[in-house]
Amino acid sequence: MKKLWQKNLETVIGVLFGNVLLAFTVAAFMVPHGIIMGGATGLGLTISHYLPLPLSGIILVVNACLFLLGAATLGKKFIITTIASTFLYPACLSIMQAIPGIANLTDNMMLATLYGGALLGIGVGLIVRVGSSTGGTDILALVLNKYLHLSVAVLMYIVDFSVLGAQALFSDSEQIMYGILALVLETFILNRVMVMGQSQIQLFVISEKYEEVRERMLKEQDVGVTMVHVETGYGKAQRKAALCIIPKRKLYATNELIHSIDEKAFITISQINEVKGRGFTMERVRYSDDEKKGRGEA
Repeated sequence: MKKLWQKNLETVIGVLFGNVLLAFTVAAFMVPHGIIMGGATGLGLTISHYLPLPLSGIILVVNACLFLLGAATLGKKFIITTIASTFLYPACLSIMQAIPGIANLTDNMMLATLYGGALLGIGVGLIVRVGSSTGGTDILALVLNKYLHLSVAVLMYIVDFSVLGAQALFSDSEQIMYGILALVLETFILNRVMVMGQSQIQLFVISEKYEEVRERMLKEQDVGVTMVHVETGYGKAQRKAALCIIPKRKLYATNELIHSIDEKAFITISQINEVKGRGFTMERVRYSDDEKKGRGEA
């Protein structure tokens, strides 16, 4: 029950903060400089160019129409994960645009593009990371995927670039180029936020002295070790390899320890973006010597 409550709280915080950040970014950096955008905001900007209506109101209508289309096509799960952002984002945008001076934070278009792209990536990433959806034109891509059976990613790009193309009709060349730069930066940051977590280092060690490697890493470095059965490619000799995840600060000491045991040890070192489970996001279990014997461990 506690974990469910904690998960729901994380979802609420992620969706709320993500939408507030998106609204702030659009009001402070994107709209004041006329930087073209994809998604429902870009569609709203296109409509507002021809109809003198509040941007937040247009986006609310666009989001509501797309939400109803998605609800009728994609089912109950879609409704639960999308309804919050569909109506929260336009409300936040309306509030942000009413803040005095928010459109005058910078008169440098490049600075606005860099901040805009980065913050949009963080905002969308926070929402998607907790299993929710930003709604908007993403819904159109999901609906088309159901009937056309094309890749959702490809359809999202098609929809976004169609929206960008519509804004290009009334934007100058710099606004178009800055818009594309912001979209690239947003995508890059979004992907980073999606895998953001407790970054660690993974070591995979193949050595004839694997037992000593295992013992000393457990005792001297206080890191968990998983033994993996391997077979050498040339001689087909059976070996055991040690696989462990360590903090970056322990990399040098662990590497030196392995080489002091076996200078011929084969070691691969990889960076892991996120680690979950026992010993990391859960408390480590430590066994006494008697318990290890009972479990058949050395």
